Order: sequence, then structure tokens, then C-alpha cells
Amino acid sequence: MRLKLLGATALVALFATGSAFAAQTTITVWSWNVAASALKSTLEGFNKKYPDIKVDVQDIGNPQVFDKMLAACAAGGEGLPDVMSIENHKAAIFWNRFPDCLTDLTKLGYTDDIKKQFPDFKRAELEVGDAAFAMPWDSGPVAMFYRRDFYKNAGIDPASIKTWDDFIAAGKKISAANPGVVMSQADLNGDSEWFRMLANEQGCGYFSADGQNITINQPACIAALDKVKAMKDAGTLTAANWSEKVQSNTAGKVATQMYGGWYDGTIRSTSPDLSGKWGVYLMPSMTADGQHAANLGGSSLAIANNSPNKEAAWKFVNYALGTNEGQVTMLKSFGLVPSLLSAVKDPFVNEPLPYYDNQKIWIDILGTLPKISPSPGTQYFSDADAVFKAVQTKYLAGGYPDGKTALADAAQQIASATGLPIAK
Repeated sequence: MRLKLLGATALVALFATGSAFAAQTTITVWSWNVAASALKSTLEGFNKKYPDIKVDVQDIGNPQVFDKMLAACAAGGEGLPDVMSIENHKAAIFWNRFPDCLTDLTKLGYTDDIKKQFPDFKRAELEVGDAAFAMPWDSGPVAMFYRRDFYKNAGIDPASIKTWDDFIAAGKKISAANPGVVMSQADLNGDSEWFRMLANEQGCGYFSADGQNITINQPACIAALDKVKAMKDAGTLTAANWSEKVQSNTAGKVATQMYGGWYDGTIRSTSPDLSGKWGVYLMPSMTADGQHAANLGGSSLAIANNSPNKEAAWKFVNYALGTNEGQVTMLKSFGLVPSLLSAVKDPFVNEPLPYYDNQKIWIDILGTLPKISPSPGTQYFSDADAVFKAVQTKYLAGGYPDGKTALADAAQQIASATGLPIAK
């Protein structure tokens, strides 16, 4: 009898410790490349708070995540993990085509107070009415990454570059003072990146803010395309794909690269020997007092509707994306720019960075987040982007008399592909 009593007492003591026999929940996350690595960097902090939730982050590649999600959602959610990374401009495809595939996060604790911690441009693509099918993760506030030495050789102070015309004039001086160096590069043959950044800066995009109309032929978009052509014609902007840009950075053949703030990680990792030679300034605008903020890129996290571990999945998503600790950990480790507005107050954001000659780049970059205009991709982004890229190539080669004619044609083609009306 005494032995039985001792055994019972021991069991009570063990259960009192809290987790001796606690069941461990495992959630699976699909992501890709640096994004997957960034999520893994949050696990140490997450497991200090939630030791009984194991997170298995799987790097299966960017196109693979999208393709596998489409196939799984078409099959009623069969085969989905608990959590998935989604690029913002592709996100609406899922809840438009498969409205029951992803969880409405407001049912799990994504309150209005939490939503307000993110800028409107990030939320616009992820919410439908009161429902939210994904939570904002990283963003791409646009910045000009520049070579301090090339600008100095030409006597150019980046603070003096307020307009795109200033940028063109500075580019001519910089190329003259640094033989073999071009001012900047864009994938003019295979991407829409520069047009989308300039158009977003001016409050324009392929579609209206509600996603119901085609707006690519509006005056602000026409001005953006015409400015891209003006830069190309002036020699300020030369054609280069992603790999060619990286090679130009390392070889010292380009003075400026315009990208989302996440490009910091690319520059530091691929050109480590150029520490101290790079700097950052805000993008120019059409006028000196115009908007100097835009977004390129960024993603979110969603939870599968048929996940058996929704509560555990939400705890991880909310920790990684809804806390300064989670977001700044990913910024420090892999340069993923937080969408969380409070992250700008984190001490790390105010630290001088040796790679940028001790410039506090994140204060300036993150400071643009509240100023960025929403530019929803909608479920038709891929259709519209394919049309635009073909039109851009033709226009830059002289195939249209002006940007207005080019984008009028683009709008008609997008209307035919999507069935959406062209805004008047």
C-alpha cells in the first residue's frame, strides 16, 4: 500500500511541473530560400514561449509552393501543410478561386487591433471585407542602393536627387566621371519592376484599389512608363537581368540599384568585399515635393483551412509576424524588411551599419511604410503582368508613338484576358 501511495505522489509532482507528459504538437510550414531561413531564425525565441509546439519549416522553392498550393486547393485542401508563404501579389488568386482553402485568421485571434499594426498597402491584398486570409510578413519599401565612391567622383550628393530628371542628369555625370559605370539597371526585357515601382509611387497600378477596374492606362501610369523610356533613351537605365545586376555590383560596373529594402541582403551577401562603399537614399519622384515611397515584393503567411493544428499554427504566425522580436530577428539575420509598423522603434533599426559606412539605413527605409499606396495584384496579376511586359518591350523598341498609346493597348488586352472593365 505504501508503494502505491508513493507512486501516486510522484505522478502528482510530475504533472505539477507542467510539461513532463505534455503532448507536443508539430506544425509544418512551406516556404522558400531566404524566407524559409528567416522563419527558422525565429524558432529559438518561439520555442522559449511555446516549448510544446515543434515547427518544421520546409524550403521547397518559390514556384513550387505556389504550384503545390494551387493543386492542393483544387483538391479540397488535400496535401496542404499547416502554414504557407504566399507572395502578396499572388495571394488573391487563392481566395477568389478556392474560397474555402485558407483560414480566416480573424477566427483565430487576428483582431482589428493587430491588423492596425500593419500598413494599409500590405493589408489591401490579404483581406476581403472583415475576413483576413493571410497575415502580412515582409515588405519591399523601395530604396536607392548607391555606390558612395562613384557618386563622390562625380561630385554628386544623393540628397540633391529629388526628381527623376535629377536622376537622369546625375547619371550622365556619374558615367562620365567613372568610365565603364552605368547609372542603373533594369530587366527591361523580362520584368516590369521599374514601371511598377514608379507607377506605385504615383498611386497607380494595373488595377484600381478595389481590384474591380483596369487602371493601367491612367495618366500616372503613363507618366511612369514614359519616364522609364526617358531614362533608357538617356543611357541612365540599361538592360540587365537579376544575375547580371549582381555581377555588375561585384565588378563595380553600376552606380545605383533600385529595389525593395530586402535587396540589402543580396548586396551584403554577394558583394561582401565592398563593405563601406554602399549607401542608401529614398527614391526620386516626378516632382521634388512628390511621393517618395513605393513597394516592390513582399509576402505573407496563411493557414490551411483543413489544418488539424490551427491554434498552434496561429501562435507561430502571430509570434513570427506580429511581434517586434520575431520580425526584427528576421531583419537582423536575413534582411527581410518588417511590415510591422512598431518594428521601426526597435533599437536595432536605429543602429549604424558598418557595411553602409555606418549609415542608419533602416530608419529611412522603414519610415516610408505608412506612405506607400496600395496596389492590389488581384487574381489577374499574372495575366496583366504578361501583357504589360510585352507592351513595354514593344514601346521601348519604338513600336508605339507614345506611352499613352502603348498603355491603351495594354488596357484593352488585359480587359480581353480578364473580363474586367477599363476605368474611365
